[in-house]
Amino acid sequence: MKSILKFVLAPAVLAAAALTASSAMAAETTVKIPFNFTAGGHVCPAGVYTVEHDSNSGFLTLERKGSADTFTWIVGPADATPSEHKIALKFDAIGNTHVLQSVQYGGLITARLDKNTLREAERDSNQLTGGR
Repeated sequence: MKSILKFVLAPAVLAAAALTASSAMAAETTVKIPFNFTAGGHVCPAGVYTVEHDSNSGFLTLERKGSADTFTWIVGPADATPSEHKIALKFDAIGNTHVLQSVQYGGLITARLDKNTLREAERDSNQLTGGR
């Protein structure tokens, strides 16, 4: 009886493990960004990018299709409902430049990404010119 029970339960356990593994795999979304932007101090051209969340590790990756341009960040909870499926890339406009501020993937979001860039822009705008 025990051997029959093991024979019947083993496929059920394997099926449950396979279902868990496939549902925990990364989810990917394609977005088109119509302008050049800066991310992590790197200038990125306008184009098609993928946003991928790996639920096993808690990382979010932004990658330009057909290139080696890849950025990876840790994500945390966003101010969103758990069922929200929104993908949003937020940018700061500094002069004619767009700087990636954050990436939201449903109920998850990166921390603010452009702190150093904003400080540099503020410092540059506060510098005095001229003098004696």
